[in-house]
Amino acid sequence: MPITFHFRRIPFVATVFAVAVGVLLGQWQGRRAVEKEAIETTLSAREAVSPLAIGATPVAGDAVEYRRVMVKGEFVRDWPVYLDNRPYHGAAGFYLLMPLKIAGSSMHVLIVRGWLPRNASDRVKLPDIPTPSGVVEIDGMARQHEPRLLQLGDAEAPHPHAILQNLEAAEFAAASKLPMQPFLIEQSNDTHDGLIRDWPRPSSGIDKHRGYAFQWYALAVTALLFFVVTGWRRGAK
Repeated sequence: MPITFHFRRIPFVATVFAVAVGVLLGQWQGRRAVEKEAIETTLSAREAVSPLAIGATPVAGDAVEYRRVMVKGEFVRDWPVYLDNRPYHGAAGFYLLMPLKIAGSSMHVLIVRGWLPRNASDRVKLPDIPTPSGVVEIDGMARQHEPRLLQLGDAEAPHPHAILQNLEAAEFAAASKLPMQPFLIEQSNDTHDGLIRDWPRPSSGIDKHRGYAFQWYALAVTALLFFVVTGWRRGAK
C-alpha cells in the first residue's frame, strides 16, 4: 500500500508559525546568554581593581558600571523613592533609593540603599526606615540603572515617596532639580537600617538563558517533525 504526503494548508501555517516563534525566541535567549557572559567578563575585570572614590566631578555611567565605588556625603532625607516589584527569595518588596549629597560639593548620587518587604495588606503602606544622619561613607557597586521592568501605561514622574517601576538617574535629576551623577550605587555596607543588601549578580542566569534557548529550538524542531510525520501517515492509502 503506497504512502504519500498529504499537504494541509492550516497545519502548514501553524507549523511555520511555531517554528518561527521557536527560532526567534531561541535566538533571543542565546543573545541574552552572550550579553550576560560579556557582563561577567566586565565584572571580573572591574572587581579586580581598587574601589573608585566618587566626588563632585561627573563620571560617565558606562565608565564605572559594575565597578566598586565609595562616596562620602549626607542623605537627602526628604527624597526617598521606591522601585516596585523587586522580589527577594519569593517575597514581594521594594528597593529604597535616596540621593546622597556628596561631601564638600553640591553634587549628588542616587543610592540604592536596600530591599524592604511589601506590606501584605496595603501595598502603598511603607515602613519607616531609619536614615543615618550626618556624613556617612557608602560602599557599593555602580550601576547605570536597575534592571528594567515592563511598564504598563505612562510612567509616573519621580517625586518624594513615589513608588515606581523603573528609574534613571537623569529622570530623578530632572524631577528633583538636584545635580546628579549619571549612575546609581547599590549600597553594600551596613548602615544599621534593617535593609537587605543581597544584590543579585548582574551576570547571573547564563545557564538559564542557554537552557531556555535549547527549549525553544527543540520546540521548533518538534513542530516541524510533527507536521512531516503526521502528513505522511495521513496520506497513506
